[in-house]
Amino acid sequence: MCSLTLNPCCEILYPLHQLFLEIYCTTFERRHVTVFSGAIFQKIGFILGTFCGVSKLSICNPTLLIYLCCSSLLFPGLIQREGGSMEQEMGELRRYRTQSISRGEFALSDSFYFYRKGLESIVDDQVTQRFSSEELVSWNLLTRTNHNFHYISLRLTVIWGLGVIIRYCVLFPLRITLAIIGISWLVIGTTLVGFLPNRRVKNWLSELVHLMCYRICARGLSATIQYHNKNNKPQKGGICVANHTSPIDIVILANDGCYAMVGQSHSGLMGVIQRSMVRSCPHVWFERSEMRDRHAVTSRLRAHVAAKCNLPILIFPEGTCINNTSVMMFKKGSFEIGGTIYPVAIKYDPRFGDAFWNSAKYNMVSYLLRMMTSWAIVVNVWYLPPMTRQEGEDATKFANRVKSAIAHQGGLLDMAWDGSLKRDKVKEEFKEHQQKMYSSMVVGKKARNSQEPHTESSKS
Repeated sequence: MCSLTLNPCCEILYPLHQLFLEIYCTTFERRHVTVFSGAIFQKIGFILGTFCGVSKLSICNPTLLIYLCCSSLLFPGLIQREGGSMEQEMGELRRYRTQSISRGEFALSDSFYFYRKGLESIVDDQVTQRFSSEELVSWNLLTRTNHNFHYISLRLTVIWGLGVIIRYCVLFPLRITLAIIGISWLVIGTTLVGFLPNRRVKNWLSELVHLMCYRICARGLSATIQYHNKNNKPQKGGICVANHTSPIDIVILANDGCYAMVGQSHSGLMGVIQRSMVRSCPHVWFERSEMRDRHAVTSRLRAHVAAKCNLPILIFPEGTCINNTSVMMFKKGSFEIGGTIYPVAIKYDPRFGDAFWNSAKYNMVSYLLRMMTSWAIVVNVWYLPPMTRQEGEDATKFANRVKSAIAHQGGLLDMAWDGSLKRDKVKEEFKEHQQKMYSSMVVGKKARNSQEPHTESSKS
């Protein structure tokens, strides 16, 4: 990774850049790579870098170095995203040449647009960094994340050592004890309540047991939770949707009210907990085969929402954990059910503990160990006004509207990317979309330009 400091563009050196670029491309097209390879390439690159304002640069590949230098002549900054369209940015690239983007012809400078976008993703990718822990401005005396650590002071080392003793020898045993008590009482209490007949007393006792157990588990995490706008709390027969950061999101929300959980059936300890919970409360657990059938899932959820006496369903439409800096694409299935949507925004304070679960790096046991050895879990929860699907609005637009409201309230970045990119490869459709956009600019406009004289002659 390189550290960049790019100054504003220097248009005076543009002819030098053009001359060097033509020689460079011609040389590589003729495969005379050795003429400009090695030290000569690197010297030319560093000379251009000095004039173009590229400093603090450490790159082994001279081709990449030269590209960065040439790009600084054309753009105010390599990673300064101006937010313009492809046509606008390519038009900016062609402003020094006789070729215009409206003429529908290919220009060699068009390739710089794609080079720039690719390098921007390498230097500052907006998607994959959402799947790793949020970077802190200052160290919070937890695990050391800086591998290039340099000794600072004896006082700081002593404070960090005392913090380790307090967190691991005092707080951790107490938290483990509270967590065991909470989970044990959840299994025992819900099992006993499950033997009662389906009446109001059973529902009341079930909600009481769930609230008690989740609050004990929250104390086991030293959770400090502040709820805002409680008048907008989800009501029975509704659907509660929230941004997803961690499995403890359920504990955070259920600490202030009871919800019907939706998820896949598991085995082992998690399966024991699920089977005991469903005896006292109408949770919705699916088998693995059912999870693949969208229609079966939707029909069961729609039947649950139709009964206005049932608890509100808690759903995380992102489908994966994000590091609490942004909200990614909401799956539209939750918004096809119908009924009232109750949006909830959850924002953790990373200064006291990292609540994000990086499932690719930590298993559940390691993650819970990190949670219970942190200073605390400080979180703010905002209940947003209920939202319903407007007339003529499809499920996708409704999901995006709810997502934008959650992102705005929680101070999170609203992103359109799918969270499944955390595990899956980028779809070919994204690449094909960029190719179609560029081909429509080059081929499409060229075809229209060629048809215009024919149309004028036919009119005459």
